[in-house]
Amino acid sequence: MHTRGPIHIIGGGLAGSEAAWQIARAGVPAILHEMRPARGTDAHQTDGLAELVCSNSFRSDDAANNAVGLLHEEMRRLDSLIMAAGDANRLPAGGALAVDRDGFSRDVTTRLEAEPLIEIQRAEVAGLPPADWDSVIVATGPLTSPALAAAISDLSGSEQLAFFDAIAPIVYKDSVNMDVAWLQSRYDKVGPGGTGADYINCPMDADQYDAFIAALIAGEKTEFKDWESNTPYFEGCLPIEVMAERGPETLRFGPMKPVGLTNPRTGQRAHAVVQLRQDNALGTLYNLVGFQTKLKHGEQARIFRAIPGLENAEFARLGGLHRNTFINAPELLDGSLRLKAMPRLRFAGQITGVEGYIESAAIGLLAGRFAAAERQDRPLPAPPPTTAHGALLGHITGGADSATFQPMNVNFGLFPPLEPVAGRKIKRKERKPAMAARALADLQSWATSTSQAAA
Repeated sequence: MHTRGPIHIIGGGLAGSEAAWQIARAGVPAILHEMRPARGTDAHQTDGLAELVCSNSFRSDDAANNAVGLLHEEMRRLDSLIMAAGDANRLPAGGALAVDRDGFSRDVTTRLEAEPLIEIQRAEVAGLPPADWDSVIVATGPLTSPALAAAISDLSGSEQLAFFDAIAPIVYKDSVNMDVAWLQSRYDKVGPGGTGADYINCPMDADQYDAFIAALIAGEKTEFKDWESNTPYFEGCLPIEVMAERGPETLRFGPMKPVGLTNPRTGQRAHAVVQLRQDNALGTLYNLVGFQTKLKHGEQARIFRAIPGLENAEFARLGGLHRNTFINAPELLDGSLRLKAMPRLRFAGQITGVEGYIESAAIGLLAGRFAAAERQDRPLPAPPPTTAHGALLGHITGGADSATFQPMNVNFGLFPPLEPVAGRKIKRKERKPAMAARALADLQSWATSTSQAAA
């Protein structure tokens, strides 16, 4: 039987704020620990809770055709503080949800300060939380304090904690032109769980390769933020454009090497090959191997669609390279976001390997609900994988490959495929609305059943 003390949340960003709100809404006391202003960070400008340090956009609010918009709607239906404050501070932004960042943070802070079951403590939690804190949610974001990061590293193993994102673009498999590309592993090697045809291969001839190298070098790049500027590149995760600048043949002897691969349409080895590797258990997403990049997103889409076979590629995620602290969640966390090595600790937000404001808040929402249910000794099943919450949770707690795990936004590639209707596959243009409708129906069933269990 658990003691009835408060649940501690470390970090007053979007995930921590949402977790505290959900815990209090379940009737359980919470203490929210935020180190600002006692200790600042290089990215924050204020001491407000849920401060938006980058963009003021929560991205698309289209619940029928966009996975982010669907996540918005699911959160609204689950009494999300972040969505309530976002809607209350909305700015004109077409189909997106953009907010007045100061008003938004002020609104979140005011609502949490007014909640009698929430105590806000302004001090750093240095190192591992005290042993008598029997339920803790770590929601410290991408700028986790060094002492706490070191403690997490000691618990989980230093190789399980990353301080640097090296993100390769991810495409939807069904947008790859398989009339040009083909399936084959290098030298037809059958690895663990493999078939010898585990990679999608996109061939280039010499002219295509030379044009691609020139485009990489000339493409417009993003710059490191001030607080990232002292983060060096690692040789193991160099941006592809940096490799290209080292010499025109560098990529042909690196991630684009053609050896061990034969184009079945020509019977010949291509001049260079771009390989795509399966990125999720469903087999709906593939990442471009070795293509971490600092190219701006528009440039990435333009340049990478020049790769034969990717002319019509749809991207679930574009590449990036920046400083970030996140854990290898598929390896370290259980299905309710608890650290396997120390189950009194849960993780939420960007530190779990989700990318984006709303994704972070959604994982905070789930962490808060899981922690409150555990405190009340009642079971709380995970949301169905057909929902945006369930798909995101499933990805970071086992659906992603732990060997190549990198931060991810919510996208429809994380959802289980739709079943045929009356023996007919659902048309491509109908899939997203159908997935969204399925998600909201399944979320409603889950929310109803879990609220009845709490009653």
